[in-house]
Amino acid sequence: MSCLKDFTSRVQTLKNQLLKQAEDRESCSTGQQRGSGGIPLARKMCYAVGGVPYQMTTVALGVSLQIFLLDVVQMEASYVSMILFVSRAWDAVTDPLIGYLVGRSNWTPIGKLTPWLVLSSPFGVLSYLLLWFVPGGSMSPAVRVLWFLTAACLFETIMSCYNVPYISLNMFLGGDHRDRDSATAYRMTVEMVAMLLASVIQGQVVAVYNTEKQEACQHMDQETPQSTSSMQNASLQGTQKAFLTSALVMGALFFLCSLVLFLGVTEQRAALCSDDRVRPPYLTSLKMLMCHIPYQRLLLGFVFSALAFQMSLGNFALFCSHAAGLGAHFQHLLLALLLSASVAVPLWQTVLLRIGKKVTVFIGLSLFIPASIIVACVPSNLPVFMIMCILMGFSIATIFLLPWSMLPDVVDDFAARHPSYKDLEPLFFSCYAFCSKLAGGLSVGISTMTLHFVGYRASTCIHGDGVVTALVVLFSPVPIALLLMGMVFFRSYPINERQSLQLQEQPTTV
Repeated sequence: MSCLKDFTSRVQTLKNQLLKQAEDRESCSTGQQRGSGGIPLARKMCYAVGGVPYQMTTVALGVSLQIFLLDVVQMEASYVSMILFVSRAWDAVTDPLIGYLVGRSNWTPIGKLTPWLVLSSPFGVLSYLLLWFVPGGSMSPAVRVLWFLTAACLFETIMSCYNVPYISLNMFLGGDHRDRDSATAYRMTVEMVAMLLASVIQGQVVAVYNTEKQEACQHMDQETPQSTSSMQNASLQGTQKAFLTSALVMGALFFLCSLVLFLGVTEQRAALCSDDRVRPPYLTSLKMLMCHIPYQRLLLGFVFSALAFQMSLGNFALFCSHAAGLGAHFQHLLLALLLSASVAVPLWQTVLLRIGKKVTVFIGLSLFIPASIIVACVPSNLPVFMIMCILMGFSIATIFLLPWSMLPDVVDDFAARHPSYKDLEPLFFSCYAFCSKLAGGLSVGISTMTLHFVGYRASTCIHGDGVVTALVVLFSPVPIALLLMGMVFFRSYPINERQSLQLQEQPTTV
């Protein structure tokens, strides 16, 4: 009898061991799913594709919208300045509010953030097409200004409803912080490819515009005023069709990418999603973020640096056409700039792992200063301009990568100092986007108002020295001054890599 009991106990022990091994294997498999393999490659790629619409439309608006309104719609520069600045400012104001609303959204059968993406995608396509549609008929200038102002504000609002949930979706992909970092790397790579694709599309449109305008200018002295006017109108109609065709292509890509995102990404409940978390009011949340010193310094450095780059790139097309006389080569110059930026992103990632993020920021931003000075001094030399565009691309990659890489460190520092507030990540990112878009609005507003004061006129073949000088100043000296101010704030950024590692190891941030 004792032998039977002993045998039974041994069988039970063996059974328990087998069950424990099975549980260990299951937990190991679960850990791998949450670890390096926690987010499948297909989900990462589908998530990355979801960032294409925002980047493509941003590049298109930054490169072509100013030229479209000035020379195709033939709107006064002061009205163009008002439209661009008001729409960007409106977009910037709505970002933090949408980030707060996204954070307070409830779960649905398709997730927490997916309803925002599904509802905003078709309206985003339609509003983008409206931006490039010129109403026909005898429409007064005031009504035309109101049309484009409404279309611009509507598009920016819908894109905020798309982009803020998309950025926040990174926290709902599953896995741990390493998986999310990997997904972010995929997203940045795909977004750089999207920027290249958008530059190719818009470069073709600008090339059509430059070619038709040069042909009209060449015949201006040979034809009568009536024939010259009809030739310019035909040219404008051809360029208008090119802009609308590119808008249709971009809209189709917008819809397809959003469809891939919806079908390929399933939201996972984040570990920090709990019912007992503290949800402060909107204004209180903003005050807490703005009173956080690391966030202040990083935000100010990012704003001035982004303002510098956006002011330079926003006038890039006009600078090439009117100051450098290289309008026919604009597409090639822009491709060289963006292609070098795409190559530089993984290189800067390797560099920052070796020497740190702050040092990498200073090295990368400093490359822009000599490049822009040389271009401003010898603008008509195509080989030199091409080489300097490559150098500027490496510098642009810095502002594209580093601030977004430093932001999670600030979020970790905030979480360590305020452990009871764990659901403010969307607000952090939306305020970051707010400052970026505000910088874009300021750069466009300052540029177009400056061109208005120096006498820029739409459909003018040859501009005076005042316009050329203003374009040179807006392309080089002013961005350099703003960039130096941004570097001062980056210098006072208090978080280093050692503190970041300590924050990541704290259990409160897991």
